[in-house]
Amino acid sequence: MTLAATVAARCRLTGTFVLRSGRTATEYFDKYQFEADPVLLDAIGAGLAPLVPPGTEVLAGLEMGGIAVVVALARHAGLPCAFVRKAAKPYGTNRLAEGTDLTGRRVLLVEDVVTSGGQIAISAAELRNAGAVIEHAVCVIDRQEGGTEALAAEGITLHALLTRQQLDAA
Repeated sequence: MTLAATVAARCRLTGTFVLRSGRTATEYFDKYQFEADPVLLDAIGAGLAPLVPPGTEVLAGLEMGGIAVVVALARHAGLPCAFVRKAAKPYGTNRLAEGTDLTGRRVLLVEDVVTSGGQIAISAAELRNAGAVIEHAVCVIDRQEGGTEALAAEGITLHALLTRQQLDAA
């Protein structure tokens, strides 16, 4: 069974779902099904590694689903990683990103599933304001619902391991 077929069989749900973007969908990709399986998550990390653009210095996983993915990817890419919150924590270090420092470094944002690209765009803007250089993002699944185009308008190229079209074909 191909990686696309395995992910589709394990993660695709049908019904009525409200997405992070606020849109309603009749199918949902339950990323926690591949993130909770160490063997499948490792295969995803290996598959994502060739998508890391040359010159990348740090991998930054977005809360929450991108955290497991960034660790799996870092293992295969051999790059340090950071963990990006949706908002800076109001206590302790007050940081938006934990782990490796991003200031002045070429950072690849890592997400699990992309629909509109909204969270990547928000996080990229905040990290750029803090001094990170962000031109690329990678995801496990691109639902192909406008995220690639929206991110391009923000100067970010999205690289997807799997697209909705590939999952449909699997």
